[in-house]
Parts: sequence; structure tokens; C-alpha cells
Amino acid sequence: MEMRASHILVKDRALAERIYEEVKKGGDFAALARKYSTCPSKSKGGDLGWFGEGQMVKEFEEATKKLSYGAVSRPVRTQFGFHVIKKTGSR
Repeated sequence: MEMRASHILVKDRALAERIYEEVKKGGDFAALARKYSTCPSKSKGGDLGWFGEGQMVKEFEEATKKLSYGAVSRPVRTQFGFHVIKKTGSR
């Protein structure tokens, strides 16, 4: 199975929580990614494209699997920092 997701990556848990709350209140995920994310994907609104099992770090992949289409995760910690993840597809 492949999944598609967008994310916002930041170093600080408190900032990740604030971003999550803003998204939950209707904030534009892509605009927030362009503003805050430290990942190069920020130029694409956080879009990471399609990926299969084993292509992302374990914590990211597991969190994405649990999300339903269009859902946004609470901050997920990985070796890279804190991710707010939005699942945008699965096939």
C-alpha cells in the first residue's frame, strides 16, 4: 500500500502544538507549511508525494497509517523534529 501525506516539520514541540491547533481551527495547512516548516517540501505546501512502506522513518509512517483521509495528526516526534501530518491519499 502507498500513502500520500503533507507535513509541517519544526524543531520545537510547543510550536508544533500551536500549528496543530491552528490547523484544527481551519487554518490553511499548505500556507502554514510554507510559513513554518523547515523541510524543503515547504515550497510545495508540505506535500511529500506518494510513498510506500519503509520509505519514511518508522514513527512518521506509523502515524500516517493511523490517519483517515484528510485527517491531521497531533505532533509526531522523529529524529528530524516534530511533524504535523496531513494524510492526503492512500492506494
